[in-house]
Formats: sequence, structure tokens, C-alpha cells
Amino acid sequence: MTETQWNGTVLYLLGIVQAIFVVVNANVWWSLGTNPRMLMVGVQPFCTELRELSPGQIRACQNHHDHMPSVGRGARLGITECQTQFKNRRWNCTTIEDDRTVFGPVIQIASREAAFMHSILAAGVVSAIARSCRDGELSSCHCSKALRPKELVRDWIWGGCGDNIQYGYKFGSYFVDLREKDKNHPRLSPELSRMLMNLHNNEAGRRAVYNYANVACKCHGVSGSCSLKTCWQALPPFKDVGKRLKDRYDGAVEVKFNKRGTRLIRKKRRFNKPTQDDLLYVNTSPDYCVANKTTGSLGTVGRECNRLSEGMDGCRLMCCGRGYNTFKRKLVERCQCKFHWCCYVKCRTCERIVDINSCK
Repeated sequence: MTETQWNGTVLYLLGIVQAIFVVVNANVWWSLGTNPRMLMVGVQPFCTELRELSPGQIRACQNHHDHMPSVGRGARLGITECQTQFKNRRWNCTTIEDDRTVFGPVIQIASREAAFMHSILAAGVVSAIARSCRDGELSSCHCSKALRPKELVRDWIWGGCGDNIQYGYKFGSYFVDLREKDKNHPRLSPELSRMLMNLHNNEAGRRAVYNYANVACKCHGVSGSCSLKTCWQALPPFKDVGKRLKDRYDGAVEVKFNKRGTRLIRKKRRFNKPTQDDLLYVNTSPDYCVANKTTGSLGTVGRECNRLSEGMDGCRLMCCGRGYNTFKRKLVERCQCKFHWCCYVKCRTCERIVDINSCK
């Protein structure tokens, strides 16, 4: 073998090793949310076959295999809410088919978007586990044991089967954070800053659920007089959790290492220190106007926009100044619905033509 052939072989092998390293390190636990097996109650996954999990998470899976479908549902809940909150933004939380990271390279950038994704996915796990405890799907938890709120009316009964948010928070912290804690990064490295950022944003997501538990009640009494109520602890609506975290995304705090490289501090020191509820980011967001495989941006070409809006969904902002095309689309929908006794609703099918605007 000549020297040129030898060098070519070495570079080829190094390329394979690097590709394997990227694939292994790109796998993330929330891709369980796109795995149909994980969404089925009662499925016992083969934990070592779940390439998405870190070594610590594999051990957690083996010890709590009945929790994995709930973790998958929590991930799916977070992904769906992310797409709802960002549907009218340039970055719209798009998932990439057959990509183990689910979101593509954008998740590798320590930006506001990554901060939101980590927080909403961690929140989804808390919610899903808490609900599964209440529904009796898990062997290690049951209904909530939360104490009676002091402000609850004295004559009302406290004791219905509530969502076990305390257990959801505890298991969510244990399982989700294991992925970051399994890593050992050098001081002052970008990997360490990303790890600390992810841990903080995971906690912010959990707190957006835990700190906003509701009290749900059911009325009792003669003829529905509601003279008596039975109450229990309930999860906050997840759309409220998503909106809360979206507001914190808009006000996310840019951070950097302190002098010792042990923790993240606010980059602009003249502002208040970030709280546990704030979302943190290290890197500025990429340009989502133009498609870029390196950053994972899909661009906004072809995205629908509202020509009458001045917001982010408006054609001026969504299309990044490139302009937009307008075309006609036929909509077929139910109309003129009437209730018939007893007991059904009958509708007609109507067609109408609407103008659709899409970015150039």
C-alpha cells in the first residue's frame, strides 16, 4: 500500500469513527416520544435496545420499566405543545423524520430554542408521570398525597384521587437530568456550558408545572345544589404551562461562565440575577429565514403567512422581506348545522374559496 493510499484509508476510518460519535451523542431521550412502542401502556421495553438513553437512563429504565410509556407520552406532549406555541414563528419547532435528535442540528446549539425545548419536554414528563400515578398505571406511586390547602373552604372534603405532581417532579428530575449528569466535560468548555444550561432549563420546565398545581372539585348535594364539594390536587392545563414557558423564552437570559468556570452567570451584569424559573441560553439563535443544514434551519420559503398581520405570523416578518405569493384554495367544511330532536346534529357541506399567502 502506498503512502497516499494509507493516508486515504486512515482518513476514511477516522470519518467513520467521527460519524458514529456524532450519531451516538446526538441520540436523546425525548425521541422516545416518537417511538410507537413507548406510547403503549403495559409495554416493557428492552432498555438496552433503546439507543436514545444514556447509561444512567438505561439503569433507570431497568428499575422502572413501567414508567417508560409515560416518559414517551410526556415527550410527545412537550413536542406537540412546542409546535403549538411556535406555529406562527420563523422557527416552528419542526421535527425531522428519521432523525434521532427529533429536531435536527438546531438542538445542538445552546440557543433560546434549545432552552425552550428542554424546558417543555421536562415539563411534559412531570405531567405524564403525575397523571399515570393517578390512573394506577405505575407500581411505585398512586394518588397524590398533597396536604389540604389552607384556603380551602372548611366544609369541603379533601381526598379525591389527585394527580401525583410530587412524584412526577421527583421522577422527572431523576430520569431527565441523568442524561446530562452522565457526562463529564472539561472546565470552561462549550459542552460544559451546554450541560449546565440544559440542567437549569430542565428544572425551569418542571417548576412551570409543580408550582402551578390547581385544586379541582366535584359538587355534591340534593339536585346539584353544590352544598358540598370533594376536592383534590390537579395538574395545570398543559397549554398554560406552554404559554408560561413561551413567555420565559421571550425573556430568556443570556449567560456565560463565571471566572472559575463552575457556573453560569448573566452576561449583562447590570440586570438582576436569573431565577430558577428563567430560561437560560449561551449562544445567539441562528438565522431562521434561510435554510441551512449546518444549523438545522429549514428557512421560511413556502411558509404560509397573514398579509394583514403586523406580528410574527405576518408576511413582512415571516418572509424576511422577500415578499410573498398569493393563490386560491378551496375549503370544504361543515356548515348550517341544525339540532334534530332527538338527538343528533345534521350539517350541510359547504365550499368556499380563500386566498392563501406563502413566502417567496
